[in-house]
Amino acid sequence: MSHIRSRDIDSMSPEQRQEMLEELREEMLQLRSQQALGGSASNSGAYKQTRRSIARLLTRMNQESE
Repeated sequence: MSHIRSRDIDSMSPEQRQEMLEELREEMLQLRSQQALGGSASNSGAYKQTRRSIARLLTRMNQESE
């Protein structure tokens, strides 16, 4: 679930965005722990995708609060 497109974010309600942000942060925590323990090479792009998805969500949430 690590990749979310901008149009998917646009269709979400503010509550859904908040829930998705929490889920992505949990996933990021798991990816960090796997990486620290010498994680597998199959998840090499998941970290970057998750980080960017979090940034997309935060950007949209900050734009709406202005």
